[in-house]
Amino acid sequence: MPATGAARTALLTTFAMLAFASNSLLCRVALRDTAIDAATFTSIRLASGALVLWILLRSRGRQPLAAGSWPMAAMLFAYAVCFSFAYRDLTAATGALLLFGAVQLTMTAYGLFSGERLAGLRLVGVLVAIAGLVWLLLPGLSAPPYIAAALMLAAGLAWGIYSLLGRSAGDPTAATGGNFIRAVPFAAIVSLAVASQASPDPTGLIYAVISGAVTSGLGYVLWYAALPALSATSAATIQLCVPAIAALGGVVLLAEPITARLLFASAAILGGIALTIRK
Repeated sequence: MPATGAARTALLTTFAMLAFASNSLLCRVALRDTAIDAATFTSIRLASGALVLWILLRSRGRQPLAAGSWPMAAMLFAYAVCFSFAYRDLTAATGALLLFGAVQLTMTAYGLFSGERLAGLRLVGVLVAIAGLVWLLLPGLSAPPYIAAALMLAAGLAWGIYSLLGRSAGDPTAATGGNFIRAVPFAAIVSLAVASQASPDPTGLIYAVISGAVTSGLGYVLWYAALPALSATSAATIQLCVPAIAALGGVVLLAEPITARLLFASAAILGGIALTIRK
């Protein structure tokens, strides 16, 4: 790859990973420090992302609903709503680690179901990653709340399925735009169902708009622009940095503590995944 092309890919990848980690930070700070409720945050996030992607696709002369599908939109919504409700009680670092671990294990499980075989270090990696998740969730003073942890694992499962469905969805930017637009009605239904408990805090709404329009909508566009220049293994490995960035941001920006349990679990989960996805 020419130097200019490599620099462009590196820049796009860096901003995309920062955007993905920022989703955890924005959701956590909104639900911790403002009065916005999780359903409203989800709806505004998806609607903002849909609007930005709709504008982007229309500027390219594309039909916004020409790509994507309702099953993918349902998985996108399931990820977003579980993500938001989980972050009411999880730190940014714990949430990102649970999410990322669940996504990778979901995709690995699908590979096994489809006939792939794990052996040697790849098998060790899966077992170590699972052990790390179990360690993180074991009862104790530093264990995350179980309902919140279960919701984040469900978010990771939904995102893993969304990613698997997206492998045959064609142009990823067009598919993402179509899926975001289709996901808005799902979010609207949830918001209407809990309308009596809605709390559209102004500051929280700003965080939701940034999460949807910038770190989700535009973040995915940057990532998809970088992906053609990356091997599948490189792309999977690079994403290992997302929980680490979220953890660092949680400590520096949100004053969240880092426990010994989280450090050991992070090393096991991320190290295990790195072994699993290596060539």
